Amino acid sequence: MAAIQTALSSIFFSNYLHSLSQTPHRLRKRMLATWTSDQELNQVRLRSGADMKRKLGWYDLVALGVGGMLGVGVFVTTGPVALHHSGPSVFISYIIAGISALLSSMCYTEFSVEIPVAGGAFSYLRVTFGEFVGYFAGANILMEYVLSNAAVSRSFTEYLSCAFGGNLNSWRVEVHGFTKGFNMLDFPAVAIILLLTLCLCYRHDLF
Repeated sequence: MAAIQTALSSIFFSNYLHSLSQTPHRLRKRMLATWTSDQELNQVRLRSGADMKRKLGWYDLVALGVGGMLGVGVFVTTGPVALHHSGPSVFISYIIAGISALLSSMCYTEFSVEIPVAGGAFSYLRVTFGEFVGYFAGANILMEYVLSNAAVSRSFTEYLSCAFGGNLNSWRVEVHGFTKGFNMLDFPAVAIILLLTLCLCYRHDLF
């Protein structure tokens, strides 16, 4: 019995070493592997179990697109930039940014028509360039959403302080031991994120 267990252990270990030696080849193969649009559609249907219901109209999609592209920076930084740096010519930068956003939206529109699946840039890049590029883009987009939501929520605290005429630091809690500029806990920012998250989790179809 012990001899059989030893033989099985040696077989398992040799198989493990063989699989481990194939890891670089498999990794290169997966990095460069691309999916067809039909494979992507079938994979999404397999995960969801049924086709998604089309409940969003053109007004909803335009609102989501504008809300995703138009950040809080246009309301917060326009005044200081125009006052201290560029003056009225800051308007030109918004025109250039608007043209760039329009070109990007056209690309997304074409992709969404050709590949009508959930996943956005991750799915489009996986079909076009492979899984590694799609994963890299998806990770960057996820990080962008997290950082942008944090920045917008912190700006919400500034709006509160201006609305009530108080000091901005009175809405935040100072923590000792951290670098200045990174030592203020912003509880109103955390509260607004939690509130919006609960609203979306409870009845997302109302928003």
